[in-house]
Amino acid sequence: MASVKLAGTVSDSIVDGAGIRYTIFTQGCPHHCPGCQNPKTHDFAGGLEMDTKTILKDVLGNPLLTGVTLSGGEPFCQAAPLASLAHEVHAHGMDVWAYTGYTLEDLQEKGERDVDALLDEVDVLVDGAYEEGERDLTLPFRGSRNQRVIDLAATRATGQLTLRYADE
Repeated sequence: MASVKLAGTVSDSIVDGAGIRYTIFTQGCPHHCPGCQNPKTHDFAGGLEMDTKTILKDVLGNPLLTGVTLSGGEPFCQAAPLASLAHEVHAHGMDVWAYTGYTLEDLQEKGERDVDALLDEVDVLVDGAYEEGERDLTLPFRGSRNQRVIDLAATRATGQLTLRYADE
């Protein structure tokens, strides 16, 4: 495994996806969304390096966790080590959520092997830049109406884009 640049982690979140989650806040974000809840994560030079083996050990040390959430910053800027970590998380029976300021279509169009590898390991993707004018804190697991909660596992299985909480 490798290391990732982090802004921090939360060992038992209930707001960053379904169930009890270990949330990883990556360091570095190119989006700089106005009103971002994590502006300290924007600077690619900030944060701290952490070995993904150490992160996995932390995750496995909590038997109550249902999964891991990759947030930011922008996780897809560190796709290779996070894909490897997500693969290990799956091997231990947990799911993986990821938040990104990109749309799924933007990520797919990149045609980058590491980005594709991470997408292949993500079960649920919350996509789209946070838009302050679309802010709605009543929505499950997202901050603005333009963002989608995409069930990538179901999308891969059916071949059709499958949204969660689409009626909200």
